[in-house]
Amino acid sequence: MPSPLPVLQPDELAACCSPVTAGVVSDDAAEALARMFKALGDPTRVKLLSMIAAAPGGEACICDMTEPVGLSQPTVSHHMKLLVEAGLATREQRGRWAYYRVAPEVLRALASALSPIAG
Repeated sequence: MPSPLPVLQPDELAACCSPVTAGVVSDDAAEALARMFKALGDPTRVKLLSMIAAAPGGEACICDMTEPVGLSQPTVSHHMKLLVEAGLATREQRGRWAYYRVAPEVLRALASALSPIAG
């Protein structure tokens, strides 16, 4: 089994991931960015992330996310695990249920890595 990819903190991501057009990114930064973009490469995960961001208080319980996407709880949990591993969301266990929040600082850093392309 391959070793897990490094997880960059938002400040590290912002520092290392100046716009990709500004120069060659480090191997660690490239792996972190690729993992985040890969996590966002699935429409279900994009929808789940948007549901969490739009939820009251900016958090959503896994129990409320299965019906809107039409998937079973284990499948939604798998998608959320990938989003958490990519650093795009955080997870808090409360009793039986897991609650998720979007990591806005990571999303901002990810967007800024592409800002010259988008601008």
